[in-house]
Amino acid sequence: MVPLAAGIRPRVAGAREEEILDATVRLLLEVGYDRLTLDAVAKEARAGKATLYRRWESKASLVVDAMVRAKQAPHVEAHDTGSLREDLLRTFCGQHGPVGSDATALMGAVVTALASDPDFASRFREQVIAPKVAVSDEIYRRAVARGEISADLDLEVIGPALAGIVLHRTFVLGLVSDDESVQRVVDHVILPACGLVPPAPSSQEADRP
Repeated sequence: MVPLAAGIRPRVAGAREEEILDATVRLLLEVGYDRLTLDAVAKEARAGKATLYRRWESKASLVVDAMVRAKQAPHVEAHDTGSLREDLLRTFCGQHGPVGSDATALMGAVVTALASDPDFASRFREQVIAPKVAVSDEIYRRAVARGEISADLDLEVIGPALAGIVLHRTFVLGLVSDDESVQRVVDHVILPACGLVPPAPSSQEADRP
């Protein structure tokens, strides 16, 4: 057998890897990052502990890999509808959107680790958050390119505002974050900040206290 080069870890192949990553997400939602262990993931996935320890050098690397690649983890899909409002709603709404209930629950499972585990925080921001920010940035860049919004807008502030407000509602205020709340933030905060007029509310929205 040819020895592995220094720093190279064996790859768990195909369906087996997917089972381990999905097991990691299930446990993460059940017990949170702080209480999750590689031993527990191995048991949940019916995998040998040695397999996990050879493939992932730390809990942080396994959890971030699962959040990026597991089938059960929420994933952002890019949308190009020709409208800033519709792009934002289609990207951020839905169970598997970045502020849907699945994504919110997963964020809740790891939020304390962002302050207590520098290794995890670094990996999480680079591999989980950065791609989502890139999708959001592209939505606004397209809106600028087609002349829908001004190029002078401070998109470093406006871009993260939607997810920031929704997550603040959830974790700080204890309010439900759903598709309706996403739409309200888009229509009452994001569009006005971009100099756009939101559509007139439906009769059902107008009747809401």
